[in-house]
Amino acid sequence: MKKVVHTDAAPKAIGPYSQAIEANGMLFISGQVPIDPSTGKIIEGGIKEQTEQVMKNIGAILKEAGYSFTDVVKSTCLLDNMDNFAAMNEVYGKYYHNTPPARAAYGVVKLPLGVMIEIETIACK
Repeated sequence: MKKVVHTDAAPKAIGPYSQAIEANGMLFISGQVPIDPSTGKIIEGGIKEQTEQVMKNIGAILKEAGYSFTDVVKSTCLLDNMDNFAAMNEVYGKYYHNTPPARAAYGVVKLPLGVMIEIETIACK
């Protein structure tokens, strides 16, 4: 059975998609961008600040669905500039202490709203 997951502690979807879908013990979180859910605006700062906000948004969705970062099994990171890879990794790594998930990271030409990073996440119980 498919369940839509939504929380006001993460940004509203900016298109025809859900924040996350839970199905068969798995949580599929749509790509999160660095929008502050309290203002609806992209946060100011560089890649570290944007990555931190993305991870907070992912954390809020995980929590709403009854999951945590320890349940994450796969992430896909999209960067508008691969020169930001090391700085993104520094922030991202703070959320995965013991057993980090499988991950792919891609450099892309452009991301929604002109952001520097977008991360999608899959968690499993």
